[in-house]
Amino acid sequence: MRNKALDYTALTVAIIGAVNWGLVGFFDFNLVAFLFGSMSWLSRIIYALVGLCGLYLISFYMRSSDANTQ
Repeated sequence: MRNKALDYTALTVAIIGAVNWGLVGFFDFNLVAFLFGSMSWLSRIIYALVGLCGLYLISFYMRSSDANTQ
């Protein structure tokens, strides 16, 4: 059973995290730290959410392979 709202939310958060990493890599600018402080409790929560969303999105690979076999 798929929850599209959770899928799209996780994908959006992961994309935001990827954009932040791109800013760090290209311009040495951490948007999360800029907005919420360097390793404040709020920025740590945001980093944790991005990580959890990334782990959740691993399930896309399993769902994709299941859809291909049907």
